[in-house]
Amino acid sequence: MSRVRLSRWLLAIPMSLLALATIYPLLFIANVAMKTRRDYILDRFSLTDALRWDNISTAWNSVGMDRYFVNSLIVVTSSVVLLLLFGSMAGFALSQLRFRGSSALFLGCLAGLFVPFQVIMVPLARIMADTALIDTYPGLILVFVAQFLPFTVFLMTSYYKTIPREVIDAARIDGNSVYGVYRRIMLPLGTPALLSVGILNALFCWNDVLMSLVMMPSADHRTLMVGVTSLRGQYSDDIPTFASGVLIAAIPVLVVYLFLQRQIADGVAAGSTKG
Repeated sequence: MSRVRLSRWLLAIPMSLLALATIYPLLFIANVAMKTRRDYILDRFSLTDALRWDNISTAWNSVGMDRYFVNSLIVVTSSVVLLLLFGSMAGFALSQLRFRGSSALFLGCLAGLFVPFQVIMVPLARIMADTALIDTYPGLILVFVAQFLPFTVFLMTSYYKTIPREVIDAARIDGNSVYGVYRRIMLPLGTPALLSVGILNALFCWNDVLMSLVMMPSADHRTLMVGVTSLRGQYSDDIPTFASGVLIAAIPVLVVYLFLQRQIADGVAAGSTKG
C-alpha cells in the first residue's frame, strides 16, 4: 500500500468514526420518537417496527411546539437581519474608511468576543427589567444582536480588508458617496461572507437556551430550545414525546447544514485566506 493511500485511510477512519458519533444520536432520537411509550419501556434500543407520527403530532399541537417554533422564527430572523446590517456597515467602516480611533474600535469589538454571557447576565437582566424589555421580542432580539455583533464585525472586517482599496477609490471618483460605495460595491462583493455569517448567527440564535430563558420567562414567549428543555420536566415519564420535541428542534438545523454547508465553508474560507 502506497504512502498516499495509507495516509488517506488514516484520515478516513477517524473521520468516519466522528461522523458516526455525530449521526447516531439523531438516529436514536428519531427511532425513539416513532415508538409508543410501552415499546420504549420494554426495549429502548430496539428498532421501531412502524413509522408512528402520533408523538410528533402531540408535541407539535398539544404541547405547544408550534408556538415555540414561531417565536424562534420571529426572534432569529429579526436578529440575523440586524446583525448583517450593523455588522456589514461596521466591517466596511473599519476596513476601508480612514478615521481616528478605528484600530482601537476594532480591538474593542474583538474584546467583546471574550466576554461570556454569564458575566453580564445579572446586570443585563436588571437593565432589561427596568426598561420593560423582559419577556418581549425586542428585548431578546437586542440581547442576541449585542452578544453576536462582535463576531459579525470581526468576520466582515476581515473579509472587507481583502477588497483592494483601488475599487473603493474608483467608486468614489465615479461620484458615489460613502453610502453609495457601501450599497453598490461592498454589499455585492461581501455576499459570500454575509451568507456565511448569517447562517452561523442563525444557528447560534436558534440553538441558544440561556439568553432565551433569562429574557423570555413566560410560557407564551418561549423559544423552541427553551420549550424543548421544559418538555424534559413535563414529560419525564413519556420519553417518546420528549424525543419528538427534540427532533422538531433539530430538523431546521439539520436542513441548514445539509443544504448550506458549502456556503458556510466558502464564506469562512474567503474571509480568512484571501489577500
